[in-house]
Amino acid sequence: MSKVEEFEELRPLLFSIAYRILGSVGEAEDAVQETWLRFDGSSTRPTSAKAFLSAAVTRISIDVLRSARVRREEYVGPWFPEPLLSDPYQDPAQAVELADSVSMAALLLLERLSPLERAVFVLREVFAFEFGEVAAAVGRSEPACRQLLVRARRHMEAGRPRFEADRQERHELATRFFDALKSGDVDGLRDLLAADVQLVGDGGGKAPQLAKAVMGAQNVARVLGTVFPLMSRIDVTFEPHEVNGQPGAIFRDRDGKVLHTLALDVLDGQIQTIRTVINPDKLGHLGPVADAWAVDREVKQARRRMN
Repeated sequence: MSKVEEFEELRPLLFSIAYRILGSVGEAEDAVQETWLRFDGSSTRPTSAKAFLSAAVTRISIDVLRSARVRREEYVGPWFPEPLLSDPYQDPAQAVELADSVSMAALLLLERLSPLERAVFVLREVFAFEFGEVAAAVGRSEPACRQLLVRARRHMEAGRPRFEADRQERHELATRFFDALKSGDVDGLRDLLAADVQLVGDGGGKAPQLAKAVMGAQNVARVLGTVFPLMSRIDVTFEPHEVNGQPGAIFRDRDGKVLHTLALDVLDGQIQTIRTVINPDKLGHLGPVADAWAVDREVKQARRRMN
């Protein structure tokens, strides 16, 4: 194969590694592109293109993450990963690990790790790289990588997300949720929510968002059951879609532009957490982005007309 063919064959894997380390679609794509430039500019052909490219994208991602940490500490409000609608890399042998590791809950847990711990955990636990390959990728000895993995596992296990194992049950619950949302059925929504459910939004100070997380089934049901009927009056629509491997939806304004995404964490037959991403900087990879402030003004006008 040519260099281009080798690279394109491995591109899905490289993106999936970078996204899990960075939590950003745009930054992951940039890391993959930088990896190609290094591969293309190399005067010698590596024995293993997979080993070379995986190590390169990992090191690039670690460097990017270190600089991104400062920005995230200054972020306005809750920070969520950029929503990912589909993971390009598929491996039946690692299907469960791949699906769980890309969820919003898991990516938020990964934020607790140091960049090196995160990279080691992703390569070893998610993609099943051998310790020798992990060590080469992060530039540490195998014993050091084993210690990094022990620390990473300890952090992850302390808050590891658990999801409904049966995808069909999860899908059916999400369908009921979105049906109730569409009709503004507060009681129907409340019945689907865990008692301590949380509704949390990421606007990054660049879009209208909840001042703080809404807690509790009654409060969350009332907010959702009140706001969406108002949004539908101004022709906001949504399309159910998996978001980061979990049930979710993409909301659009009357012109079809992306307003925000919504993702559901489901466990024990109930919705545990609802996360929305409305920061326009995190939605551009999904298509043209709506003016959330304009939509918010219209929603308020619709509310005043009803009162």
